[in-house]
Amino acid sequence: MPRNLADYEEDFYAWTVEQARLLRSGEFSSIDVANVAEEIESLGRSDKRELESRLTVLLMHLLKWQKQSKMRSPSWSGTILEQRRRIAKLLKESPSLQPFINEALTEAYSDALEAASNETGLPETVFPAECPFTPDEGAVARISSRALSG
Repeated sequence: MPRNLADYEEDFYAWTVEQARLLRSGEFSSIDVANVAEEIESLGRSDKRELESRLTVLLMHLLKWQKQSKMRSPSWSGTILEQRRRIAKLLKESPSLQPFINEALTEAYSDALEAASNETGLPETVFPAECPFTPDEGAVARISSRALSG
């Protein structure tokens, strides 16, 4: 078994340091190509998961904001604004995620609906069955601006 493969399985950090050193020194024939490719792909999947996760938190708070107006708090609005900022930053750093937003909204809304129901004690049927928020004009940040004003 090649040394790089063993390092990958036994000590991921040491493996990453070694792979970076090999890349920088131009020792391409010694690089653990299969695992390096897998890790690069994993980074992209991680960004997609982060987008969906942040959308879930954002949507959950927007649902609570709409259905429990008397319980609104600075904490809720702070969370909404923070998620907006983080989503905008993620999309700026990885603009190729933009086409994924509609799919991510749909996926995130299902989780947000369940979480909002659990946190509020309200039945899921109180909330819209489908996501009422859209990334029109490609601006996910506007989701919370509209909801916060209403």
